[in-house]
Amino acid sequence: MHPKHPLERFQALLRFPTISRPDEATIDVAAFERFAAALPTLYPSLHASLEREVVADHSLLYRWRGSSDAAPAVLMAHYDVVPATDEGWQHPPFAAVVTGEGPERVLWGRGSLDDKGALVAILEAVEGLVAAGYTPEHDVYLSFGHNEETAGGGAIAVASLLESRGIRPALVLDEGGAIVEGIFPTVTAPAAVIGVAEKGLVNLLLSVEQEGGHASTPPRSTATTRLARAVTRLAARPYPARFSPTNLEMIRTLGAHATGPLRTIFRAATITRPLLQLVFARLSEETSAMVRTTLAVTQLSGSAAANVLAERATATVNIRVAVGSTVAEAVDHVRRSVRDSSVRIEVLEASEPSPVSPTVGPAWSKLSKAITDIHPGVVVTPYIQLGASDSRRFTGISNNVYRFTPFEMSKEERGTLHAMNERIHVDTWLRGIEFYVALLRSL
Repeated sequence: MHPKHPLERFQALLRFPTISRPDEATIDVAAFERFAAALPTLYPSLHASLEREVVADHSLLYRWRGSSDAAPAVLMAHYDVVPATDEGWQHPPFAAVVTGEGPERVLWGRGSLDDKGALVAILEAVEGLVAAGYTPEHDVYLSFGHNEETAGGGAIAVASLLESRGIRPALVLDEGGAIVEGIFPTVTAPAAVIGVAEKGLVNLLLSVEQEGGHASTPPRSTATTRLARAVTRLAARPYPARFSPTNLEMIRTLGAHATGPLRTIFRAATITRPLLQLVFARLSEETSAMVRTTLAVTQLSGSAAANVLAERATATVNIRVAVGSTVAEAVDHVRRSVRDSSVRIEVLEASEPSPVSPTVGPAWSKLSKAITDIHPGVVVTPYIQLGASDSRRFTGISNNVYRFTPFEMSKEERGTLHAMNERIHVDTWLRGIEFYVALLRSL
């Protein structure tokens, strides 16, 4: 029996453990192959009408031919997920369990938010439109990456392929912001935050090497001591807070819906900028990350045994570079903060912040209207996306690259991204399908 309901198809695709890993030799390739092989059976109308090609081994690119040769649109998502085990989960991460009744139905599973939720919603929207006989005005491409969570090579290959064919999309939409509440003081209306740019990314390796030996006779300063001192110095010197033009536009847009004295302060953001920068830097982790380059030490290593001095101690530093800054500035800040020549600083990976897409024009208008058609009363605002996505690979072929996932997400739900108990309300996901239908009908 093949699943007949959208939710059942979503559950079926969540159950494939398409886990990305940095070491590709450890990836369960068969899970990716089974996922791709299941799509034609689950979405027969789409596969009968759209052209599909496999790029970079496992990324999927579909072309839905339109009635004119106008510039196409690209809807993006990825079907790889970050690792998860059963430990700590209320329901196994690849069981796709549904709990609750009515509007409280919740679908649990790795990838439900990041990013199979959007991918399957796109498939459902296109399947329904094709079955109803709809043809878009211009071509629509569906680009589904297979390694967004690691190297992102699939998206790089797809963007290069489209560029080689002379294709410059009028709109590119990938995962990103969502419909959220409570992110702005005194603003009670829900906000649809659309990423018009995203931060850059730098991964650094800090390392200290020295002679090892037995831990019973340690020197005054060990490799781990020097490394720890470098880490604490970084923590003590955060990057400065600065507003970008997008920050100011977001503040003015949402500030128009604030109440009390804050409404005046937000609407006059250009004048009250110094005060607001202090407020945003201290209000929450999310608002602080909006206005500055951020840094987090994510991995540490020392010796292989408890009684052995480390001959090499390392720390991995993950930096998200603010729009308006550069990779070079971010790395220089680390060097000046560490102030220790015995600590080697090596750049493992780096990409600059993306260009900023416009908040006026046909692409922005169509995207905004599709949101408000499905969610009346929502305030649509631009923002700088804090994490990296596959969409940054497309900024070379389109000026209109946006990052928005059409789901209502609470702060608690946003906290399950890349964490335990990832889940989505079923009604929220079904409204996501309606959003993609509305957007596709406008293209």
